[in-house]
Amino acid sequence: MVGIYRSYFVSKVPKKPKIFRAGSLLSACQRLPVDLFSKPHVVDTNPLSVTQLLRRMKNLLEIQIGEVWVEGEISNLRKQGSGHWYFSLKDEGAQIQCAMFGARKRQGSEALLDGAKVRVFAEASVYEARGQLQIIVVKAELAGVGDLLARFEALKRKLAAEGLFDPERKQPLPKFPRTIGLITSASGAALQDILNVLARRAPWVQSVLLPVRVQGRGAELEIAQAIAKLGDPERYGYPHCQVIIVGRGGGSIEDLWNFNEEIVARAIAACPIPIISAVGHEIDFTIADFAADLRAPTPSAAAELAVPDGTVLTSRLKVMRKRLQRIAHERLLRIRTELTAIRRGILQNDGEKLLRESMQQLDATRSNFSQATKDALMTVSARLSEIRFRHRALHPAQVLDLRLSYLAENRRRLEKASHHLITRKNEALNSLRGILRTLGPDATFQRGFSITFDQAGNLIRSVSQVKLGTQITSRVLDGSFTSEVITPNPIR
Repeated sequence: MVGIYRSYFVSKVPKKPKIFRAGSLLSACQRLPVDLFSKPHVVDTNPLSVTQLLRRMKNLLEIQIGEVWVEGEISNLRKQGSGHWYFSLKDEGAQIQCAMFGARKRQGSEALLDGAKVRVFAEASVYEARGQLQIIVVKAELAGVGDLLARFEALKRKLAAEGLFDPERKQPLPKFPRTIGLITSASGAALQDILNVLARRAPWVQSVLLPVRVQGRGAELEIAQAIAKLGDPERYGYPHCQVIIVGRGGGSIEDLWNFNEEIVARAIAACPIPIISAVGHEIDFTIADFAADLRAPTPSAAAELAVPDGTVLTSRLKVMRKRLQRIAHERLLRIRTELTAIRRGILQNDGEKLLRESMQQLDATRSNFSQATKDALMTVSARLSEIRFRHRALHPAQVLDLRLSYLAENRRRLEKASHHLITRKNEALNSLRGILRTLGPDATFQRGFSITFDQAGNLIRSVSQVKLGTQITSRVLDGSFTSEVITPNPIR
């Protein structure tokens, strides 16, 4: 009977069914009738077992709710090795547990990410073993980015535009750090994992722990302050660390959100000491991972990346030690063999003969070197004398004396030429003055003649130029005088 009713209900589902939000779906479940197949006024006095009750509730949900579209934000996504995925779907008012069996083969499984806002086509059901309300997801599709994921992407774009994630600003990790700073929870499993790896791989490394809260409101401030303190150890009295590990264990996107805050990213970017980010599991990514100098998939992996493996180093040292011993032994044997051969050779009879030719070559070389030195000194001395002579000739005092002599000679020549030119010009001027006196009006004035001008200064050459009463000026030898025309008498 249940199968018939369920089949009927599914066949009535529209092609584009109504989409419930997570809170709305729970409200719909609360409004279901107690029993669709029994009369409301009949009370069954026979008790039900828990299994029977849950099975009846499950049948009721599958019939009344059936397969619906539900929209919400994914949280606490867990991917099991069996291929089944489990997560919570939530909105502002409620959340509901979800299961997707064989998830990788389901349509839209790639949209299932922590913080993603999705629409899922699912069947309302009850998990009988726990008495837990859940929905079985058949397919999913992305409905938009959830609030946390939107904030994550917005901050990631902002900091990337500022260059905080650029590979050029990443600092390389030291190969053999002596002190490592740890910024994590003092009671978390991540700390124990890191310490175990460090003790196994590099027991000589000193660890400096700054315990902080890694979850909850205000934890990001503690993390940023701890990074600043280890980045300036002299100021705060901490040991100087060559590398810092910042992180925590896994969790949902809400649990890891403190490592997505801007203050933590900027503190990591500003730290002068290389930082390894080890937040969550391998599939978890935070803003701190992008800002750090190196991202580790897990806290244990961060410890492995921070220090070399002591066992491997010991093995390499042993190999190098044996190699050096072998090389030294072989060289000693070779030298010993050569020395034995030399002792059995010419040195055994007369060692002086072996050095005789070398001593002669040394004497010849010494003589040649001495002569070459003397020749070089003579050449340098001659060159120095020549330079000294040229220096005297080019000395500023000598050059100045020559210039002054040249200037005095030019001045004498200029004075002589100027005197000669002035004399010639005076003689020419006197000659012209005599000619001017002879041909000029002064000679005429001495003979008794005069020149007459009208009031405008025009020369009067004819009686027709004047009238009765005209004022005229006459110039004679020693001056001029003015007169008035009384009777103009032209010559007839």
